[in-house]
Amino acid sequence: MDALMLTGAAQVRRRFTVTGVVQGVGFRPFVHRTARELGLGGFVGNDSAAVFAEVQGSAVAVGDFTRRLRTDAPPLAVVSDLSWVDIEPGADDEGFRIVASGASDGSATAIPPDVAVCADCLSELFDTTDRRYRHPFITCTNCGPRFTIIRGLPYDRPATTMADFAMCPRCAAEYRDPADRRFHAQPVACPQCGPSLWLLDAAQRISGPPDAALGAAQAAIRSGRVVAVKGVGGYHLACAADNESAVTALRSRKARGGKPFAVLVRDLETARRYAEIDDAEAAVLLSPARPVVLLHRRPGAPVAPAVAPGSPLLGLMLPYTPVHHLLLTPVPGTADPAPEAVVLTSANLSDEPICYTDEDARERLPALCDAVLDHDRSIHVPCDDSVVRVVDGHELPIRRSRGFAPLPIDLGRDGPRVLAVGGELKNTFCLTDGRRAFCSAHIGDMGSLETLRAFERSLSQLSGLRGIPERLAADLHPGYQTRSWAERAAGDRPLDLVQHHHAHVLSLLAEHGRLGEPVVGVAFDGTGYGCDATVWGGEILLLGPDGHRFVRAGHLTAVPLPGGDVAVRNPWRMALSHLRSAGVPWTTDLPPVQAASPGELGLLESQLDSGLGCVDTTSMGRLFDAVASLLGVRHRIGYEGQAAIELEVLACSSAFKPELTHRLRLVVGSDGSIDTRPMIRAIARAIRSGTDGAADVARAFHDAVAVAVGQVVTGVAGPVRVVGLTGGVFQNVLLLRACRARLEEEGFEVLTHRVVPPNDGGLALGQAAAGVLRALAERHEFELKE
Repeated sequence: MDALMLTGAAQVRRRFTVTGVVQGVGFRPFVHRTARELGLGGFVGNDSAAVFAEVQGSAVAVGDFTRRLRTDAPPLAVVSDLSWVDIEPGADDEGFRIVASGASDGSATAIPPDVAVCADCLSELFDTTDRRYRHPFITCTNCGPRFTIIRGLPYDRPATTMADFAMCPRCAAEYRDPADRRFHAQPVACPQCGPSLWLLDAAQRISGPPDAALGAAQAAIRSGRVVAVKGVGGYHLACAADNESAVTALRSRKARGGKPFAVLVRDLETARRYAEIDDAEAAVLLSPARPVVLLHRRPGAPVAPAVAPGSPLLGLMLPYTPVHHLLLTPVPGTADPAPEAVVLTSANLSDEPICYTDEDARERLPALCDAVLDHDRSIHVPCDDSVVRVVDGHELPIRRSRGFAPLPIDLGRDGPRVLAVGGELKNTFCLTDGRRAFCSAHIGDMGSLETLRAFERSLSQLSGLRGIPERLAADLHPGYQTRSWAERAAGDRPLDLVQHHHAHVLSLLAEHGRLGEPVVGVAFDGTGYGCDATVWGGEILLLGPDGHRFVRAGHLTAVPLPGGDVAVRNPWRMALSHLRSAGVPWTTDLPPVQAASPGELGLLESQLDSGLGCVDTTSMGRLFDAVASLLGVRHRIGYEGQAAIELEVLACSSAFKPELTHRLRLVVGSDGSIDTRPMIRAIARAIRSGTDGAADVARAFHDAVAVAVGQVVTGVAGPVRVVGLTGGVFQNVLLLRACRARLEEEGFEVLTHRVVPPNDGGLALGQAAAGVLRALAERHEFELKE
C-alpha cells in the first residue's frame, strides 16, 4: 500500500513523469479532470519526452490520483512508465491547470497513430441538431488524425498541420473547457473554422456545402467512374465494388495485375453480407485502427469478379474517417442512393508510393481517376492502410501501417539509437530510442526512384522527432538499394550488416519481448542473401542468449534458381529446376512442361546445363511456386506470392490424408537438411497416375512440410524449447497452423507474429534488434578489457 495512504489529511505534493503514448490521446485533459475531481491543486503539461505533472492535496487523494493514472487512462493511451517523487508542498496551488508545453533533453515521447472516428463523434455527425452535423472533419480527444498531421513535438496544435486553421470562438471555448470532450483536442474544428471539402471534376471545382461535393462524388461512382478520395494518410481510388467495368478500368490504370483490391463497406451489418465474420474478426474490423481484414468471402457476395480474381478471401474495412462515413450515406434531401461498398485502394501506380501531397494530386492523379474528392488539411506523413488476417483469435499482420505505426515496440533493454533500413520489398524502416523501437509506416518496394525518395522523406520526418541514430543496420545483400543507402549515410558510424533470416527471427523475438532467449527460428520466405552468397529461404536457425549470432542448423537442399527474378515471375522455371534436381524427365504430361514454349524449354535446359545465370537456392517460397506449377495452379504470376497463395486456396478445399502425406514426405537428414527430391518425384508420379486430385496433393504437400519442420526442429533443438515461425511463407495460415500443431505436440512453445508482419515488412525491427544487441555486446567486451 502507498505509504501516503496512511497519513490521512496531511498535505503532500508529488511530481510525476509519464511516458508512453500519452500525447495526442487526451492524457492531459484526463489528468486535469482527475485532479479536479479529487480536489487536488497543481499542474500538468507536455514536453517532447513525456507528460509531467505535480499534484498537491491530502495523502489519500494523492494516492488515489497515482492509482488512477494507470487504471483510468484514456482508451488510446499506453502508459509505458509512470514515475514520481515526493517533494515539499507549496502554498500556491489551490487550483489545477494545464501549463504551456516545453522542450526536453530526454528521449522524445511516442507519437500516437491515426485512429478511427469515435462513436461520440459519429453520433454528432448524423445528429441534425448538432453544430457539427455532417462536418467531414469532426474529431475529439479520442479519435481522428494524429501521426499523419504531426510536424513536431510536443504535440500541440501549432506543431500540426491544423495550425493553418484558426479556431472560431466556439471551438476555442470547447478547447479550453475541462469538462468538454474536445478539451485540448488539437485537431478540433467545425464547419465555420475547419478544413473545406470539394470535388474537382474535369477541371470544374464543386465546392460550397460539403454535401454538394459528396453528392457529386457519389454520382460519379454510381456512373462507373473512378474517384480519388483524400484520406488521413494519402489519396485513395474508389469505384463501385459491384461494377465489373469500373473495377477493370481501375485495375488497368494502376497496372495492378491480378492482385486483389480492398473493399470499404458501410458498416458491420453490410460486411456480413460480403464475408463470413466471427467475433474476433468483427472486433478487429471495429477496432480504432480499422485495418483491412482478409475474410472468407460469402457465396454470391455482391462484388465484381475483378475485385479479387479467383480468391476465396475478401479484404474488407469499415469507414475510419468522417468523409468515408458520409460518402457511404445518402445525402439528405436527395433521392439518390449512396454506395454501400466501394473498392478503396491507394492512389498510385503499382509499386509506387501513395499519393499524398497537393503536388502529387496535380501530377499523378489525372492518369488514375476521373474526379478528386479533396480537402485542404495537409498530410505531413503519408500512411497506407494496414492489412491483417485473424488466426485463431489473434491478428496476423500482413502490412503494419495506418492505425498501428508508429506505436513503439518494447525491446526489453536499453541501447543506442539504431536506424535499420529494412529490405527491398514491403520496405519499412525502424528507429530505436532507448528500449523502444519505432517502425515506420509501409513504404513499398524499393524498385523505383519515387519509392527511394518516399523512404528518405519519411525517414527525415520520423528521425526529426526521434533523434540522430548512433549506428545503422541493413541487409547483408550487396545489391540492395537500402544497403547502398545505409553505406553512404553511415559515415563514421557503425553499420551492422544483418543476414536476412536472422533479422526475421529477431523481429519475432523483439515483438514478443524475448530478445536474448535461446530459440529455434524457422524462417521460410522467397529469397534472402545467405552467408555463403547463395539464395536462402528455407532456414532453421539456432540463436543463443547473445542473439546477435546464429547457427544455421538446417535448411532445404539447394536447387538452381535459373534466371533470378525471371524464375520468381515464372514458377514453371522453378518446377522444372526441381524436377531436374530430382531426376524426373521433362515429359509433356507434366503441367510446367506444357506451360513453356519449345524455345523457353531449350533456353532453360541450356541455363541449367551451363550454370549461366543460375544461383543455388534453399527457398521454401520457390518450392511452393514449383509445386503450384507442377499441379497446374499457376505458371506465371502477376504479383508477388500469387502462385503460393492460390496453392493454399486449393489445399484448403481438401482434407488431411495421412497416407498421401506420408508418400509426399520430405526426408530430413541427421545434419538438419530437408531433402525435397523424394517429394518432387512422388508428386510427379501422382500427376502421371491421376489417382490423386490436385487439391489432395496440395493439402498433403502442406502437411508434409509441417511434418518435416517438426522432425528437423526436434533434431536440432537440444535443450531449447522455444520455436519461432517467421518469414513471408508463414502468411500461409494452413501451413502456420499445421507447423504450430506439430511443434506443440512435441512440447515446444511456438511464437508467431502478432505485432509486425512475418514478411519483409517486419525485417527492419529485426535488423534494429541485431544492431542493439551487437552494440551491447561490444560495450560488454570493452568493459571486460578495461
